[in-house]
Amino acid sequence: MAVADFTTTYKESIFLPSQLSSLSSCLSNTRSHVLKPYLRARNVNKVYCSVAPNEVQTPVVPQPTSIKGECYGVFCLTYDLKAAEETKSWKSLINIAVSGAAGMISNHLLFKLASGEVFGQDQPIALKLLGSERSFQALEGVAMELEDSLYPLLREVSIGIDPYDVFRDVEWAILIGAKPRGPGMERADLLDINGQIFAEQGKALNAVASSNVKVIVVGNPCNTNALICLKNAPNIPAKNFHALTRLDENRAKCQLALKAGVFYDKVSNMTIWGNHSTTQVIQLSAEKL
Repeated sequence: MAVADFTTTYKESIFLPSQLSSLSSCLSNTRSHVLKPYLRARNVNKVYCSVAPNEVQTPVVPQPTSIKGECYGVFCLTYDLKAAEETKSWKSLINIAVSGAAGMISNHLLFKLASGEVFGQDQPIALKLLGSERSFQALEGVAMELEDSLYPLLREVSIGIDPYDVFRDVEWAILIGAKPRGPGMERADLLDINGQIFAEQGKALNAVASSNVKVIVVGNPCNTNALICLKNAPNIPAKNFHALTRLDENRAKCQLALKAGVFYDKVSNMTIWGNHSTTQVIQLSAEKL
């Protein structure tokens, strides 16, 4: 039986200080000669960019996709209002934008607009309905109902979720859409959320709407929202902005009439100050009985 010996044998060497110094110098020179070619090669093999600095393009950031505003159903067809005898006496078509158009308030308002009850029986209109991604299907349902109603004065209906698209060339903007105050929500939180909504809509009106557009703010707190919208639309006259506080005005008239013992139609020049909240006050010095 053969046995192999794998034990490594080390030979111990003892160097004097003078020998160590000489050996260190020798190793240093050897290492220098060995590394120099590699260092030169590293300098030669640099990578150069073939594109000049002025040719470098900024990376393209993909834009978020959104639902474009579009006409709906039969309203996609165009009509010549002067071609038919019954429309020759009509006024020129006006564009009316309604935000929050899929909500219940709008569901009552839109049909009054389309029937001619608001602007008159000789005023054809085009409705531009603004919704959100969440309410877009409901917005399509509203457009279907308007189509089914066959109002002669309603010549166009378009729907969308981008205010810069929906508000283009509008002469009237009725801003109903706003976030309602939920359980446990502070008024400051509500103002912050709705303030952003009406600031954006004010900017859109300023950019694409008619320069003389009339703006009616319905979403509460409507006085503050109207002010925010106004401040973000410097190109539109301030007198064109209105806050719909008629409910508060009517309540004040009723209470004053009860105190005076008269019917409320005898109360005029009612003035109220503040939002729809406990801080609202009426100006008694201006009323007439």
